Formats: sequence, structure tokens, C-alpha cells
Amino acid sequence: MEACCDLEVDVNGEESFMVNKRVVSSYSGKLSKLLGKSKGSTRNLKVVFQDFPGGAECFELISRFCYNNGSIDITPSNISLLHFAAIFMEMNISVSGAPNLFEKTEKSLEEMRYWTWSELLITLKRCQDLLPATNCLPLLEKCLDCIVGRLALTSEASPCPSTSSPDSSGIRFSCDTRSTESLKTSTSRATWWFEDLLVLGPNLVEMLVKSMVTRKFDHVTISRFLFYYQKSKFYTAQSDAKRTIAETVIDMLHILDQSSVSCKTLFWILRVVQNMNINKSSRNKLESMIGSQLDQASLDNLLVPSPHGINHLYDVNLVLRVLNSFLRGGTAKASPVRLRKVGVLVDMYTAEVAPDPCLRPSKFLALAMALPDAARDSYDELYRAIDMYLEVHGGLSEEEKMKLCCLLNYEKLSQEVCIHLSQNAKFPSKSAVQALISQQVKLKSLLQVTSNPKSYGDSPFSVTEVDDKGRKGHDSNEQCVLYAGKLDISADNEKLREHLHGMQWRVMELEKMCKKMQTQMAKFTKSRVLSSHSHARSLPKLCS
Repeated sequence: MEACCDLEVDVNGEESFMVNKRVVSSYSGKLSKLLGKSKGSTRNLKVVFQDFPGGAECFELISRFCYNNGSIDITPSNISLLHFAAIFMEMNISVSGAPNLFEKTEKSLEEMRYWTWSELLITLKRCQDLLPATNCLPLLEKCLDCIVGRLALTSEASPCPSTSSPDSSGIRFSCDTRSTESLKTSTSRATWWFEDLLVLGPNLVEMLVKSMVTRKFDHVTISRFLFYYQKSKFYTAQSDAKRTIAETVIDMLHILDQSSVSCKTLFWILRVVQNMNINKSSRNKLESMIGSQLDQASLDNLLVPSPHGINHLYDVNLVLRVLNSFLRGGTAKASPVRLRKVGVLVDMYTAEVAPDPCLRPSKFLALAMALPDAARDSYDELYRAIDMYLEVHGGLSEEEKMKLCCLLNYEKLSQEVCIHLSQNAKFPSKSAVQALISQQVKLKSLLQVTSNPKSYGDSPFSVTEVDDKGRKGHDSNEQCVLYAGKLDISADNEKLREHLHGMQWRVMELEKMCKKMQTQMAKFTKSRVLSSHSHARSLPKLCS
């Protein structure tokens, strides 16, 4: 008995096996070479393997193969173990003309395309367990190729899906017509495999998605699988595993068409990974994808809490990076509609974060200045944000306040806002004067258009009346502008406020005058039309 077990094999420090060196070495080229140097030795020998693929379980399988005269039942659950063990042990030696282990496994792998869905999953899972100790990429790629090919066929054939149970009969490519009522909806038919592929690790998911993209799979379905994969795996994964999963999902979403990933999904992922230390590359990709769809975001999407260690209530830095990403696409590429949508969204966000006492003026300025002037049809919302910011940050210097006021385009402020600004003690006096002067310029332009004789026919009366009133408006307007120019900005604030109220009253008078003139001209035009109609009816028939 001792002669039969004259070789001790230590497998990865897990377990030791006593085997007959003659029997095992006859099938293994590696052991034959090792033991050839010790011929003539009568004592027991010991061999230590450090990186044996599959460990003790796998060595036990090949021992059975050797002791069973080169015969073993190859199944999807052990084919990967036997295949890599045959490579490791150089078991390409044929004994008595029988096929060696390597040839047997190769022949079985050639029939992989005929395997059932569950058999493919079992083999894929076994290969995955051998990583990274074994160079099993060729077999993994072959197995994944069969998986993707099967999915491509089933999506075209609309199959009755099987489960991943080992007892499953696999994919059925045709269903009894009598059972058509039990078919799932088109959505479930497209996603039936999601649950089955949760067994895959992040590295295999990456290989799977790249293969699917190469085969031109529907990108919407792929993105839904990635989202489902992340949500499902996060329930049980540890922090390090979560980070790896998140990075893989983000990297794979980035290679898909941007239209296939919803903005809502991207913001969900962003919130999940906010306090994870994911790598910078993945974070940049995620923010880039969000930036490309920023016009589809809502205010709630942007209100992401600040990470730990930052005093701001909301993560303003994140929004600034996303805005930069949106603008890096080029304002020329972004349609005016998209640009204005982002402008409205940013102004709403600015107003929302303005009451934060920890928000520094530099951050507020960066947020308000991030977009070009074309992104705003009106600056009213930005004015309200600045007003709120000045209310909370009362200790700002006059210079800092003026920097904030320089953000406003006074020509795009409504009349109500300009009046409010002129009475707002929180704003510097210079900005109040500038707002009123801007309104006067608007009125002057309107009066010039209204008093144009060519616009109201050839009536001498109408021209005289409009000229007369237009001149009054013009003179009054010039008086207001001159009056504003004479203001002493450095004088007492109360006195300045009184002057501004006087200017405001004159502006209102000019508006009333303008409306009255427009009404009169409308009546005159209508009377001329009626008069011309009555003349036409009174013409003699011979002249008609």
C-alpha cells in the first residue's frame, strides 16, 4: 500500500494528497519532468503547487481521471476546472491511444454553442471563480460570446424565457400558439435575462456590455440592465465592492448613446456615489453625461447635499462642474431653447442656494456668471436671487455688492423689478440709478417709434398732435436723464432716494402719456377706415 502512495502533493497549502507517482505522471507532462530528476530514489517525494487552478477540488478531479484510466464525466460545472488543470499540468499525453484530458475538454468546448442557457451560466460562473489566478480569458470570451449570441437570437425570436436553474431545459425558441396569452409584455421579454446575469462580477459585466455594443444591441436595454445590476448588487455588497460596481456601471454607460440613459437615472447614480471614493475618471464621465442632458434636469435633481467636510448646504461645486461640462459641448451646438432652459434652471438653483449663510460671494458670482447672456431672456429671477443673498449676507462691503449688481443686465429687467430695485435699500445707489436710466432709455425708444409720422397716415392733425406730445415726452425724458446725471452719488442716501422717487414718478407719467397717445392713434386709424368704406358705398354705379 505504501508503494501505491509514494508521492505527496501539496495543493496551494489547502490540502495534501498521497498519490501513485507512476499513475499520475503517466498523464501529466509536468509531473513527469519533475519526477524524472529523482529516479532511483526509494523514499517518498513531495511536490508543492502554489497556484494550482481550482485548488484542491480540481486536483481531486484530475486524480480521478488518472486513476480511472483516462476517463471522466465532463459537465458544464467541471469543464472549466478540468480544462485549466489540463493546461497547468500539461496533460496532453495520450496513454494507450486514449484521448488526453486536454483534448477531451477542447472537444466539449467546441459544442458549447449547443448548450442550454443554464449550462452556459454555470460554466461562466465557474470561470469567474478562477479569476484572477488563471489566465482563463479565452474561455471567458468564448462563453460570453455564446451568451450574447443567445440573447441576440432570443430577442429576435421573442422566446419563452427559462430560468437559470440547473434543471432548466434552456431557451425555447418557439412557443405553443395556445399559450400566447401567457407571453409576457415586450418589456419583460427584453429584460428577462437581467436576474440571471446578476451572478456576474463587475469585470465580466464590462466584457459582456462591450460585446453587446459590438453586436449593436439596443442601448436602452443595456442601460436598463446596468441600472438594475447596480441597484440589485448594492443590497448585499460591501463598501469596496460597491465602489467597483459603481465605477464599472458608469464606465459602461459612458460608451452608450447618451440618449439611451435618462437624466433621472444619472442623478440617482450621482447621489449614490456622492460619498464614495470612486476614481476621478469615472466621476468625470458621470458629470459629463449629466452635463450633456442638463436641460432635462429639474431643480430637485440639482439640489444634491454637500459631501462630508463641506459647509455648504448644497454641492455648488458639483453644479458648477456640470455647467462647465454642458458649456464644453459648445453653445453653438446647444440650441437656443436648450440654453434658455438651462438658464431658467440655474437661476432657480441660484435663488435656492442664496439663503445659505455659508455660501461665499465668490461661489455665488461663479454660479451666476457661468452662463452667457443669451441664456436669459429676463434677469428678474437672478435679481431676486441677489436680493435674497444680500438679505442673508448683510456684512458685504460696497465693492462686493457692486460686483453682484454687475451680474445684472438692466435692459432685461422688467419694469416692476426696476421699481423694486430703486426702492431697495440693500442695493447700492449706483445700481438703482442705472436701473431707472435703463427704463428711461426703453421709454425714449418707444416714444420715438410712437411719434413717427409715417406710422399713422397722412393726417396733418394727427402728425401735429403726436409731434407736440412726443416733443413733450422727449423733453421730459431728457430732463429725467439730465436730472439723473446731476445726482451726487456720494451724497446722503436719503436725499438720493427722494431724487430717485421723483424720477420714478416721471417714468410713470411718461408711460401714461405713451399709452394715451397709442389709444388716440388707434381710434383715429379706425375712424379713417370707416370713412373710406362709407365713401366707397356712395360712389355712382358708373364710376364703380
